[in-house]
Amino acid sequence: MSIKFNLVSGDLLSLSADAGLFFVTEQEDIGQDFGDLAQAYLPKLAQLLLDQKFKGQRHKVLVLPCATGTNLKYLIFAGLGKADRKLTIEEYRRSVAKVVRTAAHYNINSLVGNLPDADLFGCDTAELIKQTVIIGLMADYSFDQFITGEKLVHELAYAIAGANFDKPELVQKYQAALDVGAKIGNAVNQTRNWVNLPSNKLAPHDLANFAAEIAKAKNLGCTIFGEPEVKQMGMGGLAGVSAGAAADCKFVILEYKTTAPNAPTVAFVGKGIMFDSGGLSIKPALNMEQMKDDMSGAAAVISAMGVLADLKPKINIIGLAPLAENLPSGTATKPGDIVTFYNGKTAEVKNTDAEGRLVLADALSYAVKHYKLDAIIDLATLTGACAYSLGPFFSGLFSEHEELTAQVFKAANKSGDFVWRLPLTDDYKVAVKAKVADLCNIGAKQYQAGATTAACFLQHFVGDVPWVHLDIAGTAFGVPDLPYYRSESGTGVGVRLLIELAMNWQ
Repeated sequence: MSIKFNLVSGDLLSLSADAGLFFVTEQEDIGQDFGDLAQAYLPKLAQLLLDQKFKGQRHKVLVLPCATGTNLKYLIFAGLGKADRKLTIEEYRRSVAKVVRTAAHYNINSLVGNLPDADLFGCDTAELIKQTVIIGLMADYSFDQFITGEKLVHELAYAIAGANFDKPELVQKYQAALDVGAKIGNAVNQTRNWVNLPSNKLAPHDLANFAAEIAKAKNLGCTIFGEPEVKQMGMGGLAGVSAGAAADCKFVILEYKTTAPNAPTVAFVGKGIMFDSGGLSIKPALNMEQMKDDMSGAAAVISAMGVLADLKPKINIIGLAPLAENLPSGTATKPGDIVTFYNGKTAEVKNTDAEGRLVLADALSYAVKHYKLDAIIDLATLTGACAYSLGPFFSGLFSEHEELTAQVFKAANKSGDFVWRLPLTDDYKVAVKAKVADLCNIGAKQYQAGATTAACFLQHFVGDVPWVHLDIAGTAFGVPDLPYYRSESGTGVGVRLLIELAMNWQ
């Protein structure tokens, strides 16, 4: 599919397209409120809606072919639910996504639709335009580049209509919202594409090269360390995880600097295991092919940095992505080995499948040493325990810094990359102590709570910097039921959250 958005001004009934789109709440009397529409295009509209039991229920989409009129072929009604309660922007996102999918099903190539009242969702019109574009692009995404033969390409022109969209004082504002939405939506889809690529098509050096290209195009600072430099710097975690792979590891650093005076500096750190076999502690064969998604955090950070270079937030941002493959071989790190990290701490590697925390330890240590940071946020497909705890709809949040946690929650709720807080307390911290090294890379069994003990491990590498750890193991791939995602596909989780957080930093 291919979708393009534009803004148009005027009465929807006077505009031409394959389909006219109408968002409806359950409080509306469709027969009365859409009388002009029925007279122009479908005289028995009220009866048809009654027959189809359509009352504006949330997430329900109904398509009716027009009987009369010349400008429209179809009428599309999208339900928003009951307006006598506070509607969430997420409900609107899902309705938009279903409309985009429905348009493809009916081979509708152009549609024009009014925005619902932004007050219903507690936002302004510009924000609603932005969200329409982001989620429309996300719903449009599919991963089909390796399917040969003729492909069915559906193109959709989506016109967002408003009676006052041609007012000079609003044109620039609303067009800017549309453009920002396109940048964010495309960045999410770029991330999804990287996550969906198999590891034989996206090795550490490939993603590092993509990061370098983005940096060059967006005027970002860029440093990429290769495996020899990683070893020389004493990054035993990253080098140790990469030891069994044929492809060398990389450590990518992207830097955005604001012109705002006395601006805070924030680090975004993303786990980048391009493929995770588990190493010598090898995973079961069942579903191992999904382990190409273990670089979702790094992909999100790199994509978000590209957008933020355009949007120019009033903070400095350092994006760090340790990239490696975790594979078994004669040179691979073995259970029982001890590695030394960039900050000098040591860890016994009891399980080589707990590798994400090892590469993050070096990246976090580097960020703390080389930058005067006001905050660190890391994203990682870190633990199956988090996925089992929260399922696919919420990423796990771990932190002991309340102000930063509140900021991340606010950004998550507004962006749609939702998070849920899990415990990080002193009771769990003893779980990662080792008898033969400073730390152990897996928590002692009696403490269970694998997602929390993994966070406890990472906490040893952030010093006194306010820090939030996001475990995206359950949300990065194969999220069911949400119409803007695809089954067995990457989600691009984290991109929207990081951008929202940076643009509204407090």
